[in-house]
Amino acid sequence: MKIKVVALTTLALLLPLVASSQTGPNSSATIPKGAKLFIAPMPDGFDTYIRAAIIKKNVPVEIVDDKSKAQYQVAGSSETQKAGAAKKILALDWRSTEEASIQVANLESGEVVFAYSVHLQSSNHGRQSSAESCAKHLKDHVH
Repeated sequence: MKIKVVALTTLALLLPLVASSQTGPNSSATIPKGAKLFIAPMPDGFDTYIRAAIIKKNVPVEIVDDKSKAQYQVAGSSETQKAGAAKKILALDWRSTEEASIQVANLESGEVVFAYSVHLQSSNHGRQSSAESCAKHLKDHVH
C-alpha cells in the first residue's frame, strides 16, 4: 500500500513537468483564435508540410506570407531516416523514421508560446505524418 502511495505521489509531481514541456516556462501563454502565423522557411521544405497540416487539421489561425503582418512565427526542423536493408529484410518494413520539432514564438515579445517535438517509428506517410502530429498539438494550444 505504501508503494502505491509513493508511486501516485511521484506521478502527481512529475505530470505537471511533462505537460509544461510543450508550452515552455509560461504554460499560461496561449495562441488566440484567428492569430496571424508566419511559417519560417525550414530545412528540406518542412515548412510546406507544416502549412498543409495546419490547413488540414483546421487549426483556427490565419497563415500569412509576410512576416511583418504576423503576430507569431513558426520555426522548426525535421529529419527522415529511410529504412535500411536490415529493417527491410528482417522486419519487412520499408517505412521511414521521422523526427520533427516546431516552436511558435510571439514576434512582439520573443516569448516561445508553444513547442512540440515528435518521433515516429515506421511512419506511413513520412514528413506529412510528423507535420500533422505537430499541427494537431498546436490546435490544442489555440484558444
